[in-house]
Amino acid sequence: MENGLTYIRVGDYYIPNLALDPELEEPARDIGKYGRMRLTYLKQHQRKLYRELVSTGKLQTHLLEINDTANDWLNRMMPQMAKAAGATEELKARDQMAWVGLMNSCEARVEEIIFSDLIYC
Repeated sequence: MENGLTYIRVGDYYIPNLALDPELEEPARDIGKYGRMRLTYLKQHQRKLYRELVSTGKLQTHLLEINDTANDWLNRMMPQMAKAAGATEELKARDQMAWVGLMNSCEARVEEIIFSDLIYC
């Protein structure tokens, strides 16, 4: 049968000699915390989009973009949230535990925004 493919014989079997298109190769970087969360969400709740991204070779790029965007949002919003909550350097010097509590609360609020607007949408 002529289908344009080449085959390699391994024992009694012929295996298609397949290679990825160099344009579709994905960057070799860790997808990070938010990329892994997005991957889990896509696999469980957005199967059609997940299959489309895998078949076009764009999954890794998508996950890296999500992770980079989420980290940018976190870095941009944290100082604003901390300032609004009153987590100042003065409070840090005076009452470290209160400061840590405020910062954890701010981080949780920012992550909730990231989850709802970026990861789980």
